[in-house]
Amino acid sequence: MAGLGGGRRISLAPRGPRLKDVPAAWILITPVIVLFSIAVLYPLVETIRLSFFDIEGLRPAEYVGAGNYVELFFDAGFRNTIVTTLVFTLATTAISVSLGWFLAMLCAFAPGRTLPFRVMIFAAFGVSEAVSGYMWVSIFRPDEGGLLNTIVGVVSPGFSHAWLGDPGTALWAIIIAASWSAVGLPLMLCFASVQAIPKTVLEAAYMDGAKPLSIMRHIMVPLSLPGVRVAIFINLLGALRAFDIIYVLTGGGPVRSTETIGYFMYRESMTQFKLGYGAAATVVLLIAVLIISIPAIIQRTAGAK
Repeated sequence: MAGLGGGRRISLAPRGPRLKDVPAAWILITPVIVLFSIAVLYPLVETIRLSFFDIEGLRPAEYVGAGNYVELFFDAGFRNTIVTTLVFTLATTAISVSLGWFLAMLCAFAPGRTLPFRVMIFAAFGVSEAVSGYMWVSIFRPDEGGLLNTIVGVVSPGFSHAWLGDPGTALWAIIIAASWSAVGLPLMLCFASVQAIPKTVLEAAYMDGAKPLSIMRHIMVPLSLPGVRVAIFINLLGALRAFDIIYVLTGGGPVRSTETIGYFMYRESMTQFKLGYGAAATVVLLIAVLIISIPAIIQRTAGAK
């Protein structure tokens, strides 16, 4: 491109990184690499290494190769834990995302008036699982002083049920408690997706005589799917790694009916002092997280390109 004065050419080609900027870049990124190595990489490698050893209490570690994984495969308790984890993860994700998506559709018709409502629901997402667990303990109390028993007692006087002490209801009680605290994120993600819909599209639908339900079904729901997919991914990972709320509400009981993989590895490592066996369960959980995460990451990366 010719200059205005003396015919000087100005290149518009993108300039690559200059060599003198490389040392500065390494200086800036080194603290992040060090912290990541200490907080994530080293524990990960050490956990994988420990999973190949038989470590019980203060006894010297004994290398067993894949023995811990073979034992996990034949452990009926661990197989039951996998089933419990799948039920808890899928049910919690389905309930929280469906409810958050539905509420987002309703709030989208009156964004200003529903702001306090959205803030209250999203605030529950910011409460730690341990704190919300103690709140749900009072709700699920087995006597008539429990909130749930009191509500049911209005219809059936004198009703009393140990919701967390009955193997038939304990898992679903935890699913309800976990879903309550997880609704806020899908609500905000789906609401943001709906708000990103061009106003001209909604105005055109109104001018054509479309009813609110038709607009929700044919416009808002399809165009909010990107937010739904992100919410499903995040809530799946959160439910798969759940520990705090299970520890507070049931401690994996009764008779291990609410024990997920996260609680199983805690029990084996910290209460049974079988560190190698617990590490093997941790690796299994890590593999499950990777199975869920990698396809989603690949899809998002391909979409960005």
